Amino acid sequence: MASASIDKPDTKYLGKPRKIIDGLEKVVGRARYVADVVVPGLLHLRPVLSTVAHAKIISVDKSEALKIPGVVAVLTAQDLVTRDRTITSRSDAILAKDRVLFVGQPVVAVVAETEAAAEDGAEAVIVEYEELPVNTSIEAASAPDAHVTWPEGLPKGDLEVISHAEVEEKEEVESGPITNHYKTSNFKRGDVEAGFAEADAVVENHFRVGSQYQGYMETHGCVVEPDAVKGGLTIYTTTQAQFGVRNKVADILKLKRSNVKVTAMTVGGGFGSKYGTIEPLAATVAYTLNRPVKLILQRGEDLKTTTPAPATQIKIKLGAKKDGSITALQADIILDAGAFAFDFGQLTGLLLGSNYKYPNLDIEVNEYITNKTEMGAYRAPGAYQSTFAVESTIDDLARKLGLDPVAFRMQNLSETDDPMANGAPWPSLNIKACLERMAEHPLWLDQPKAEGEGIGFAVSAWPCALSPSASTCRIDGDGTVKVVVGSTDISGVSSSMVLIAAEVLGVSPSEVELIQGNTDVGPFAPGSGGSQVTYSLSGAVAAAAEDVKVKLLELAADQLEARVEDVELINGAAQVKGVPSSAIKIGKLAQIAESSRSSPGPLIGEGRSSIKQNAPGAVAHMVKVKVDKDTGHVQVLDYVAVQDVGYAINPMLVEGQIHGGVVQGIGLGLFENHVYDDYGQLQSGSFMDYALPRSVDVPNIEAIQLNLPSPQGPFGARGVGEPPITAGAAAIGNAIRDAVGVRVTEMPMRPPVVWKAIHEQDK
Repeated sequence: MASASIDKPDTKYLGKPRKIIDGLEKVVGRARYVADVVVPGLLHLRPVLSTVAHAKIISVDKSEALKIPGVVAVLTAQDLVTRDRTITSRSDAILAKDRVLFVGQPVVAVVAETEAAAEDGAEAVIVEYEELPVNTSIEAASAPDAHVTWPEGLPKGDLEVISHAEVEEKEEVESGPITNHYKTSNFKRGDVEAGFAEADAVVENHFRVGSQYQGYMETHGCVVEPDAVKGGLTIYTTTQAQFGVRNKVADILKLKRSNVKVTAMTVGGGFGSKYGTIEPLAATVAYTLNRPVKLILQRGEDLKTTTPAPATQIKIKLGAKKDGSITALQADIILDAGAFAFDFGQLTGLLLGSNYKYPNLDIEVNEYITNKTEMGAYRAPGAYQSTFAVESTIDDLARKLGLDPVAFRMQNLSETDDPMANGAPWPSLNIKACLERMAEHPLWLDQPKAEGEGIGFAVSAWPCALSPSASTCRIDGDGTVKVVVGSTDISGVSSSMVLIAAEVLGVSPSEVELIQGNTDVGPFAPGSGGSQVTYSLSGAVAAAAEDVKVKLLELAADQLEARVEDVELINGAAQVKGVPSSAIKIGKLAQIAESSRSSPGPLIGEGRSSIKQNAPGAVAHMVKVKVDKDTGHVQVLDYVAVQDVGYAINPMLVEGQIHGGVVQGIGLGLFENHVYDDYGQLQSGSFMDYALPRSVDVPNIEAIQLNLPSPQGPFGARGVGEPPITAGAAAIGNAIRDAVGVRVTEMPMRPPVVWKAIHEQDK
């Protein structure tokens, strides 16, 4: 990992690599996942999923299932307490009522005393369908004679995209309820026709990006236990947003939020998918039966019924002058939203039109409903798709003008305060700094290439999200510092919070215990998505530690008969400055605070944070590939990832985030795709069919962190989770173009796709 671009402040723990706090328990198998949760009287739930993509439900035969020993109940939508609820989104479409909308939609819930009995019961349920016409593609859904999936009007969708990035939409036009067209989002500036008229070169491309599954190791799962006293529910779940799950379930079951307690368990990966897809089903069944229920999706079920990224088509036209100045951008984006809308259009359009200075732009995004599972977020939703289109076209335009691709980008890249596609100014943006650092790398300067090899790069930015948050901090009598947060740790962020508290209070990180509180006792924190937790929460943790520090110094000053300003905290003790012999351990001070009637009380503090402006993350990725012209196989040989991380609180964890994003980018670019047939059947319904990169597909990765502090982020930190995935596929595409001279416009760029592009050019 390269050194930072600026000097880090003089700190003892912050900015220095340190292992994650729960690493050992994960390695030795002691981490507690939701599958490990057992409560008295637990029943097991197995959903019966639709086997057809669109059909009326004629009948459900439960009789054989109910005969199986151990089966307690076989429930349809009419058996649930939500039977009369109007469907407004995928979340409250608990079980299909009169018809099914996609293969994998839950139709029946079988509940049994054992997993085996539940599975046997589910297999014994017979559902009779009357099949209806199916739209399995954007083209089919948008055809003039297409059947309408929601003739009675389309539900609004979950709108969870706002959890992933701050988006201020320029303009949106909603369609009527009589077609499969969900929404049009527009971003316009200047006069694109005039812009193209003054261009010396214009490039047009049509890109097609498949639908990708997040590929986490742990499938969706939860345990729901009814509360006999409060009349509510306790939910143990693998989730990225425990407060979001609480709110969603409470709304569906018409409960007070305080009557739904959510405990987020150790999460085995999420990447944008785990925001409450299955919890409403399990909670509704448990509430209906007044019995605790466990639902752990099998991998095939998870692939069919959760929320992959949307298939996307992008037609893009870009013009520039001979002097390298871009004159106009025009783009038409079409998204496959699945059976329930998720509102991705505005974010995808915003990302496509914001990384460069476009004096004239016209972007239109249309979202269509198809008979597939609802689409959702996959790490930096909309970014890798839009970056693939823009960076490929920018590269082609530079070649057409005979300009250096680095210089061309440097001339046109957006900077701080430049307008995004929606007109809002970019806050603290450093794409240029990332590109400058990449261009200094020997891989770019020396360009070592053999026959069939190529080097390409791409740049990108992610706006990041932010949310209010809070934390508490206390010191126990044994000297342990306990920090309580309400966030969910999916990437090691809790380990960074430990370093913050240790730094503020002058104790070793090993003396800090991070407690992830449930929704009853954990202070509010945002969901773990959008690269926002460190940015939003670290200020609250620092403030809580500072609050305790003030009280600690006041108590120590009283005990040492010194002025507060003359007391310092060093190595877990308070002492008069420069007088180590006067030191009192902070544990001893905590004991005094808890036992002395004359003390101000126990040493506990609270902190809140509500940052007003986000801090985008920027990247420049460079890749070297080898392309076999005879087979179309692409091998990634080397990879350099430069990222503006603001301030790396724990550089080791940031490096891990970059490596993970790079590998996922390789997977998206070369391997991963959800494939459906003409009947809406998922053809990639297992890991035998859904290709993921293997260890042999991953090259050496050099992660270069630029510490360019954000103006408002705690310690200058920025979000780091989403940016690493945004530019990989585009960089690989540009490297393929450099290697064999053809532009591949379909992603993933699998061997048949690359081979076809090569040989079509040779014709």
